[in-house]
Amino acid sequence: MQRCGDGTRLRYRLTLVTGMLECLCFAGLVFGFASLVFVLKKDGYFSDLCVSVPGSNSTDCSIQDEQFSLIFTIASFLNNFINLITGYLFDRFGTMVTRLLGISLHTTGTLLVAFSTAEFSNMLFPALSCIAVGGVLFLLTNMQIGNLFPAHRSTIITLYNGAFDSSSAVFLLIKVMYEQEVSLRASFLVLSFCSIIHLVRTFVLMPRIHIPYTVQEDYTYGLDCGKDVTYNEEQSERVREGAVTGSQESSEKDYMPTVTEDGTDAQDLGKEVASFQSCLLSWFFMLHLMWLSVMQLRHYLFIGTLNPRLTRLANNDPDLVSQYTNAFAMTQLCGVLCAPWNGLILDRHKGKPLAPGETEQEVDLRSSILSLFLTCLMCLLFSVCASIPFLPLQYLTFVLQVLNRSFLYGGTAAFISIAFPAAHFGKLYGMVMSMSAIFSLLQYPCFALVKGALGGDPFYVDIALILLTLLVFIHPAYIFFHCRRVARNKEDQYLTKDDRGTIMAEAKL
Repeated sequence: MQRCGDGTRLRYRLTLVTGMLECLCFAGLVFGFASLVFVLKKDGYFSDLCVSVPGSNSTDCSIQDEQFSLIFTIASFLNNFINLITGYLFDRFGTMVTRLLGISLHTTGTLLVAFSTAEFSNMLFPALSCIAVGGVLFLLTNMQIGNLFPAHRSTIITLYNGAFDSSSAVFLLIKVMYEQEVSLRASFLVLSFCSIIHLVRTFVLMPRIHIPYTVQEDYTYGLDCGKDVTYNEEQSERVREGAVTGSQESSEKDYMPTVTEDGTDAQDLGKEVASFQSCLLSWFFMLHLMWLSVMQLRHYLFIGTLNPRLTRLANNDPDLVSQYTNAFAMTQLCGVLCAPWNGLILDRHKGKPLAPGETEQEVDLRSSILSLFLTCLMCLLFSVCASIPFLPLQYLTFVLQVLNRSFLYGGTAAFISIAFPAAHFGKLYGMVMSMSAIFSLLQYPCFALVKGALGGDPFYVDIALILLTLLVFIHPAYIFFHCRRVARNKEDQYLTKDDRGTIMAEAKL
């Protein structure tokens, strides 16, 4: 036990750093699809769908663009919808089982791309879907690492989500290497062989079950700590499960939602902490679902249609399209730098003393208001810039897009960890991502509408999305008024107690 304890802090740091590298290099590859499409077109994927335009030397490749858009739609849908299953899988079977599934899917996807050809272009459909699902499993199992560093939990969660966003730049690297005559097959074979690293990390630097929300001093994990690790994990799991029974002590440690809709402390009323069903039917969850769904649709439609959008604005100049595609991919690298800003906003109150009668969960919830509002504001500005058909302005659009996206997903995970019981995190995170994925399917009919009835001009669809984006401001507004109501009720309760104490004191006199 002593041998394991001596290296505990070093193990924590290695887990943090390697998790960061895993998310940065492998987790969100599918969102660099715009760079990959450029390579796939060069290699002739779906080129048989391009037709010559009568009376001109040009060709119409709109059906080819639709196929690429459909591939991204399906992959991005599964990236989120599968979280409904993987969240339950993670909560039920733990880290090792979830990671082994993710590694298998990710490796299968990269191998399918490596051995696909223009003649077998349809292999891209299962390939990109497997890469997307495998990547999100990497992210899901890595976010719990924030529990090892309680004072920086939200910062680490948002940092990992930012790394997930930035990993889309890996496809830019593949594009640049392709232009230096490194084949697509060679690049994806390298990604496949990296699965060995994922396997080593799973057994050496990750727990078998979960990292508990509240980590005890002697908590250890990993292959070489033997039986001590198993005992510690099982003990931590019992503590975690005990939180669901309504114990006041466990509730306070795990930030269980203990405030009712009228702002009364549920523990004062002798109530148990929130069940999974009550969380699912709460306004917190439903508004957060709407908040995520609308902004995610805006991002997915932008990424999935970026290549034809740039082609149209650049008047079919392939060099200009390549230049802007590279610029977009480069900005995605900044996601890992932008996401911690959101974490710092969420953690800005850590270390400060609590006001009398105030719980840490209430302070965490109040700190999330600014994060939610800024995310809404950035999405609105991004949507406005994206709707203006001026090519140089797209540089600003790219910057706003990566800022907003890094805040969006990190904020989603952080808010769920703040507002709901830790024992339901995997299920609720999976549910919100899955349900938002269904809404994101609207991107394909939107793309078909642009290509069809609107003649390739997305202006009216962009305007509709701007109006839809205004709805997301309801979420931070609701949290703001909820926190004010809770604070007011707490004040009333303490005033009542003071009055009661005064009356009793006067009675004694």
